[in-house]
Amino acid sequence: MARGRAGDRRAYDRLLGELRPWLCRYFARRLPAIHVDDAVQETLIAVHNRRHDFDITLPFHPWLAAIARFKWVDRLRMMEREQTALDAEPTTPSHEIDIVSCHVVGRLLGGLRPAQAEAIRLVKMNGLSIIEASAQTGQSQSLVKVNIHRGLKRLAGLLVEPAPALADAVTGR
Repeated sequence: MARGRAGDRRAYDRLLGELRPWLCRYFARRLPAIHVDDAVQETLIAVHNRRHDFDITLPFHPWLAAIARFKWVDRLRMMEREQTALDAEPTTPSHEIDIVSCHVVGRLLGGLRPAQAEAIRLVKMNGLSIIEASAQTGQSQSLVKVNIHRGLKRLAGLLVEPAPALADAVTGR
């Protein structure tokens, strides 16, 4: 990305070519097959259009994953609008629960210690390895594992014995 931004067209073309397989796998797990190619193309266009925003001192994968996640949510919303507009029997299952779940999980993670929430987001939600999360956060690999374990244990406790914070997260208050 750094060489592409500096004007090396071959490096930039190679980057975009290497992103395609990862994006195809990412969207194939999350969308019906008919939407995968469009989502990949939209993400590549977004990467191209927002390349000037990328801080080359930071890891590239989390930045790409964030763009892909936004494009996935956009695609889910578009699919819901199309389904509503057609007023027909749905051809794919509703993704409303996925979108609501993302918001609820985000609110629940807000109740954790920042280091725990960040470790869970990076490893469990964004798919980074422990090593990558350690490099990004500056925490040791052991500390990343401990933060994930303790954060998940706290979240499980909230789900077993719902507290007002969980009810607020679900209702959006």
